[in-house]
Parts: sequence; structure tokens; C-alpha cells
Amino acid sequence: MSAPSSAPPLPARVRVSRLPLPPAPSVEARLKSLFAAQLVTHHLADLKAGAVAVAGGKIIGAALRWPAGSADCPEVAELESGWRGRGIEAALRALLESEPDPDPANAQTAQP
Repeated sequence: MSAPSSAPPLPARVRVSRLPLPPAPSVEARLKSLFAAQLVTHHLADLKAGAVAVAGGKIIGAALRWPAGSADCPEVAELESGWRGRGIEAALRALLESEPDPDPANAQTAQP
């Protein structure tokens, strides 16, 4: 008997992938629409990392991270209401958390 998977499988037509930075203008427009009021204090050009969920060629959700100290809330996630509760939020956050931090000042190094 195999060990259970830690994350439920995503719906068949949904894929989660890293967001290429900076976002293309059409992607930026969709993110602004999806996040509405949450992005008022954030600038998409300043993103440090992002993950998007796509279904049928449309962005249905995203998790976004800004550098520490650059925003009131350095990490936000949003998903269209019809897609909630299907494991997509967890997949977005897991992919975002797996993004390496390009800022060496934030890297944690072990000292012997």
C-alpha cells in the first residue's frame, strides 16, 4: 500500500505554473482584475515571485510575493470563487514557497 499524497490532485483542466517576471501586459491586466482592491498598495513590476493557475487558457488564480518590506502584505493569493476548495490554493502556495529567493540578503545560511 502506498503512502497517501500530501496534496489532492488538481482538476483535469487546471495547471499551476510559475509566473514569468515581469508579467506581460495581458497577464498584468488579468491579475489586477482578479485581485482588485488587494493590489492597490502593490506594484506588479516589483514582484519577487509568482504562481498562476490556468484553466481553459484563462488565469483563474494566483499567489504573488513581493520583497520583504516593500508592501504592507508581502504575499497575497486569490482564486475565482467557482474554483475554491479543489486543492488549487494549496498548489499555488506550494509552488510559490518553492521559489528560490533571488535576494542573497534574505538567504538563510547555516553557520557551524
